[in-house]
Amino acid sequence: MQENKMGVMPIGKLIVTMSWPAILSMLVQAFYNVVDSFFVSRIGTEALAAVTYVFPFQFLMISVGVGTGVGINSLISRRLGAKRFEEANMAASHGYRLAFISWVPFLIIGLFLAGPLMRFMSDTPYIVENGTVYLSIVMIASVMVLVQLSTEKILQATGNMIIPMLCGLVGGISNIVLDPLLIFGIGPLPEMGVLGAAVATVIGQALALCLGQFVLFRKQHAVSVKLKGWKWDWTITKDIYAVGGPAILMQGLGSVLQFSMNLILGGFTETAVAVMGIYGRLQSFIFMPVIGLNQGVLPIMGYNYGAQNRKRFMEAYKKGFILAFGIMFIGFLVFQIFTHPLIAIFNAENDQELFDIGVPAFKAISWCFMPASYGIMTSSVFQASGHGFLSLWGSLIRQFIGILPLALIFARFAGLDMVWYSFSLAEILGTLYFALAFRYMYNKEYRRLGIAPDEAF
Repeated sequence: MQENKMGVMPIGKLIVTMSWPAILSMLVQAFYNVVDSFFVSRIGTEALAAVTYVFPFQFLMISVGVGTGVGINSLISRRLGAKRFEEANMAASHGYRLAFISWVPFLIIGLFLAGPLMRFMSDTPYIVENGTVYLSIVMIASVMVLVQLSTEKILQATGNMIIPMLCGLVGGISNIVLDPLLIFGIGPLPEMGVLGAAVATVIGQALALCLGQFVLFRKQHAVSVKLKGWKWDWTITKDIYAVGGPAILMQGLGSVLQFSMNLILGGFTETAVAVMGIYGRLQSFIFMPVIGLNQGVLPIMGYNYGAQNRKRFMEAYKKGFILAFGIMFIGFLVFQIFTHPLIAIFNAENDQELFDIGVPAFKAISWCFMPASYGIMTSSVFQASGHGFLSLWGSLIRQFIGILPLALIFARFAGLDMVWYSFSLAEILGTLYFALAFRYMYNKEYRRLGIAPDEAF
């Protein structure tokens, strides 16, 4: 069998080769997020607030899909690196089915809990009504996202980054095109408002899913998903969630944080909630490329960890971090210098309150960008080597020892402008944790790669 490129290609070239498709896909997704919010903001600030209230639940669903996918990716790449190909096939087969199981709780939310959740978060009738419709649709249709994420992670684990990129492009571009048509009723299409944004999202997801399934089952890959002639193995499920479970919790905590922050900010004014929504969309232009870079680096580290090649494992981590830091530094400068024009994109009503709250918010939060690059890449080292809980502890420290307590304290005693600084201050705590945790793992395990027997993995 031909040697996998993740074990032989120069690391710098390999990172670029593996990462650029994911980065492009993530940028398209970020552009969609901005365009979607741009068109929704044209309806009004309350419409943007309604979608922002829904975002934590969407993020939770994505967290489950991505977290499970990270576990699948890590296990497959480690098994391929160790030349245990049948186990890699079984990991892919289990991971694919776990996507359907993961859908059940979100289906329940969409069918029965959307209305009560929106009424809990807001007492503005327009926000409750439109938020309920949007939340119901995206939750009921979430099976498409979950299955597609598992499909993409299976392919990425083999070194195939092009097909996941194409799926992201198909979904994102179709969504961008459909948004104005369905929201404003252009041509023969009816004007649907916030409902149109939800329908456009679901159609884009369906198209991406169709392409992903066609490629997964009709083309040859380094692993295959078995639909027949296999038995469920709880050991494999356990191995997937040894990394995927902490990844789900780690990202799911972000959903809880966003939900809590919306409640804190709503206590001041719902314009602050809208500002948080605008920031979330715009910062994705900075974080999404880093996430795409991470998607390219993670299977490289996982493969070389499985192959016990310490030199390539560490080189991938170091070069990945340098690239991530550069992206984040550029993002920091953009958010500091072009704050007012960025907010103006979403301020069709020229609401002065949106500028008064948004400008100091953007300047305060963006200080977290550079230290976040270290946390993201170090967290990936732990995931690639099968130590997902070390990543989870980092998220717990950042969000529930850092951001949320600080935000509550500042909201009570210092005012809204100080609430935004909770993000940057918490990132300092996260950086300290990840530095200590990495040093511990390097001394305990990583520096011994190439010496320990294969059975240790």
